[in-house]
Amino acid sequence: MTDSAPPAVETTIAGVRSRLDAARSAGSTSALVPTMGSLHDGHLALVERAREIADVVIVSIFVNPMQFGPSEDFEKYPRDVDADRDALIGHGVTAVFAPEVDEIYPSGAVQIRVTAGAAGERFEGRSRPGHFDGMLTVVAKLLGIVQPHLAVFGEKDAQQVYLVQRMVRDLDIRTRIEVVETVRADDGLALSSRNQFLGERQRRAARAIPDALEAAQSAADRGLDAVIAAAQGVLMGADGVELDYFAVVRPDTFQPVDDDHRGPARALIAARVGETRLIDTELLHIG
Repeated sequence: MTDSAPPAVETTIAGVRSRLDAARSAGSTSALVPTMGSLHDGHLALVERAREIADVVIVSIFVNPMQFGPSEDFEKYPRDVDADRDALIGHGVTAVFAPEVDEIYPSGAVQIRVTAGAAGERFEGRSRPGHFDGMLTVVAKLLGIVQPHLAVFGEKDAQQVYLVQRMVRDLDIRTRIEVVETVRADDGLALSSRNQFLGERQRRAARAIPDALEAAQSAADRGLDAVIAAAQGVLMGADGVELDYFAVVRPDTFQPVDDDHRGPARALIAARVGETRLIDTELLHIG
């Protein structure tokens, strides 16, 4: 494949394994970038990082039904593998793994699944019950199918990243997890497939989310109370933004920090702007 040609598309487990077996025989290292498609510049940053650290880059595109709750419309999730493949031209991707649902779940709902435990029941897990169990199960399957040396994830989905890292560690999976910093648009909004659903006025309102994180970071040297007050001050004055949660957690446990916490911490925001639910995060150092 030349760098100007679209990457090959593999739709079967046997096909992607065969391609990777050949690469391993040649001594190549491999990286997996798991996605659900609708690729944007944030995804491409993950791909670029994968290309920097591995010889072979596989991008998976799979809309995982196990991640969708009863109120979330799996059928309406945007799917355009051809457009996604074209977006990857020139980015050094070896192949796209784009299986159908019955390739990943040939017997329907799986009986054995990975559970996120208590860490998956807070924050996003409280708003989307069962989401993280479905996410971890499919990531475990993808890591088992591809068996990459590395897998690349985006920092914006901080709880997902924490849980994947914990799963890999707890289950002794040999894949190393690489995390890429959040990619932001010029207005500060974290890149997300959901941003396309924001109207112009909603997009302006949504800027309160990164603004709140920036305010929290600026206040971090004055302690946790100042962090919370600074973020809430921005969010409370934002018309059209309905806050789900703002939280500050320990990066190593994802537990809420104590009132007297000093040191690294991660701020988390989830909010709804119109019908669109957005999440964002920022690493802090509370002084």
